[in-house]
Amino acid sequence: MGDKRLKSVLAIAGSDSSGGAGIQADLKTMLANGVYGMSAITALTAQNTMGVEAILEVSPEFLEKQLDCVFSDIFPDAVKIGMVSGASLIEVIAGSLEKHRAGNIVLDPVMVSTSGSKLLQEDAVEALKERLLPLADIVTPNIPEAEILSGIEIKSEKDMEYAAEKIGENYCCNVLLKGGHSLNDANDFLWQAGKTAWFYAERIENPNTHGTGCTLSSAIASNLAKGRSLGEAVESAKEYLSGALADLLDLGRGSGPLNHGYRINPVS
Repeated sequence: MGDKRLKSVLAIAGSDSSGGAGIQADLKTMLANGVYGMSAITALTAQNTMGVEAILEVSPEFLEKQLDCVFSDIFPDAVKIGMVSGASLIEVIAGSLEKHRAGNIVLDPVMVSTSGSKLLQEDAVEALKERLLPLADIVTPNIPEAEILSGIEIKSEKDMEYAAEKIGENYCCNVLLKGGHSLNDANDFLWQAGKTAWFYAERIENPNTHGTGCTLSSAIASNLAKGRSLGEAVESAKEYLSGALADLLDLGRGSGPLNHGYRINPVS
């Protein structure tokens, strides 16, 4: 008989008080994708669908305690890393992943929120490059983030391919460079140890896009935890995200975007 143990995923990210992104979106996505979600919170944020008002980081010591408690009890089958705003926290995460020999690491290099709020301190950018990217099995930058990581201005799909290749080769990781940002519909490019693939999807006319990056990366981690190949995990995650956006749910009173991060009918 096969392994019937419920697979688990650890989300390392900030908390979103509006529930549409961050840890809240991660855990909703993991539940909907049939895995057990756990969390290590890097920061509390005061935010809603229209922007981030304040960020309160946890201490490096407390983050390390959270990570040790999870790894010593329910060892995760995959790890998703989202918002980490400070270099000292990045060092704690990298050290913990190395110490516990974590696998299936998905890094969403959150640098700027959908609403334009800066979420990463200057010293953290270099720490992210030097410590976390080399540990990741896959990195999922959007176009602005990929421009920072690659140093390449991205104006075309050829630029996307070149930037993904440069990031992958420089940091020894696989790269899913997400399209959009007025460049293409919702077409993402995967660079995997020199092998490449495009994942095509139609742009869904839905203003509720807050948290889509968190949702996609958490869905990828969930699929990797269940033993799917990287290509299969990406394809399934994109289908899941498209379904979530197609539901067209809107919970907010404000004018900003909001994405609930999970479907009414969860998929496994």
